[in-house]
Amino acid sequence: MLNLGVLISGTGSNLKAVLDAIAEKRLDARVNVVVSNVATAPGLEHARAHGVPTLIIDHKAFPNRAAFDGALVESLRAHEVDWLVLAGFMRVITPVLLDAFPLRIVNIHPSLLPAFPGMHAQKQAFDYGVRVAGCTVHLVDAGTDTGPILAQAAVPVLDTDDEPALRARILAEEHTLLPRVLQWIAEGRVSVTRAGGGDGAAGAGGASGAEGGGRARVTVARGEA
Repeated sequence: MLNLGVLISGTGSNLKAVLDAIAEKRLDARVNVVVSNVATAPGLEHARAHGVPTLIIDHKAFPNRAAFDGALVESLRAHEVDWLVLAGFMRVITPVLLDAFPLRIVNIHPSLLPAFPGMHAQKQAFDYGVRVAGCTVHLVDAGTDTGPILAQAAVPVLDTDDEPALRARILAEEHTLLPRVLQWIAEGRVSVTRAGGGDGAAGAGGASGAEGGGRARVTVARGEA
């Protein structure tokens, strides 16, 4: 079983998808804590509805990003979090958080990476005129949406689409893809390899091969979805 922590800043619809998957026995995990840097984030209500502890840690109360991340790490460790999920967390994270959860931070991004990293990815894709958009679940590294890709879902761009319509259809795919990939991790079907390092299954106990230098590569045994 995965012991998850989830970071949010807004509506938390992907958090809700994870909590629903756990409740419906589609995901062998528990969310130990939900942390938001925004006290009024609507997503906190999803956590409370499922009886999950919530914390507000206001980034504006800290002198810099590293100090804020240090407070996150302290709280996440206090709640025995093994894997961290970024579910609409609108902050740039630092090595303080990355080093505390090496290759154990999962992000959902609304584009088919490596295309359209960063903010407003759906608008980037729509404005560029792509015929296929989508979303990506990936592990987080020090770059901007550059970490190892675990899975993607394609969303065709329809002739009748505007940007909000495309955004909504991508979000629906996110709600399916994120819990599915977390279940793969829970089942030990995600293998992480570092150049010059060893191999290891990334399961409930953590990600082997996360220490040391070199870029990580990931193998996913998908099997049945």
